[in-house]
Amino acid sequence: MAPKNKFTKKEMVDAALRVVRAKGIDGLTAKTMADELGTSTQPVFTGFGTMDVVKKEVYAAAVTVYDGYADAGLKEKISFFGVGMQYIRFAREEPELYRLLFLSQKQDAEHGAMAAMRHLQTLVRPALMNIYHITPDEADLYFRDLWLVVHSLASLIVVGDCPYSDREIGQILTGVSVSICKAIKEIPGFGTGSFDRDAVFREILRN
Repeated sequence: MAPKNKFTKKEMVDAALRVVRAKGIDGLTAKTMADELGTSTQPVFTGFGTMDVVKKEVYAAAVTVYDGYADAGLKEKISFFGVGMQYIRFAREEPELYRLLFLSQKQDAEHGAMAAMRHLQTLVRPALMNIYHITPDEADLYFRDLWLVVHSLASLIVVGDCPYSDREIGQILTGVSVSICKAIKEIPGFGTGSFDRDAVFREILRN
């Protein structure tokens, strides 16, 4: 009979998550996990069998942490701005978890940066339509373009190359938001991509 494990799976996953937060996913091994638990590697393999299973559990735990940030953003008065700022906050406060979820090869089609964007896009679409009086397609275009800026800023934060404060980032996102909204409202066909680009730029340069 196999010996009874003195740690629960949750305790072991929590320990693995602490290792990832400190050393990144590449630093997670049976040895580093066992050291965090203060034991040998035996409980790790008894509980999970392989480190691949452990890493899948850690990935799921990281998704849960991220979901907490996303939920907080959705509760903001302006939900689509809130989720963007919370995404950036997640990058600042949980850089290794951000790297695991959004800067590494995704584990399946349900996860990754673009999957996260599409999920939140659906949730904030009604607010965008209501506030800006735009169509569903225009709301999706607005959020997609704003999200790409948010993801770029968050990624710069994680790699240690973002010189902007949260206040400055808020100003950047506000500027992008105004630009996209103004284009949707004032350029016929912008929302569908059918507008005359040359004519638009000629008009801009004329003024």
